[in-house]
Amino acid sequence: MKLPAIRRMRGALLRLTLARRIATSIGVVLVLPTTVLSLADFEWESWVTDGIVLLTGALGAALLVVGFSGRRADWVDPGRIDD
Repeated sequence: MKLPAIRRMRGALLRLTLARRIATSIGVVLVLPTTVLSLADFEWESWVTDGIVLLTGALGAALLVVGFSGRRADWVDPGRIDD
């Protein structure tokens, strides 16, 4: 049994990924700080911040891929063969 809050969050995430411009811009916003934190060494960093950076970087990269590739067709026409 799913909670309504989880359903709403899932729906919001799906709507976000279908809007290519928004997905790309949020992906860039998430990937840039991740890159900076991965390259630079700060005193306040710990294993917790490393994990958060890993998660936000992965989410940002996934949103960039979705934003650049766009939607795929739900079906393939049987008479059309693409090589």
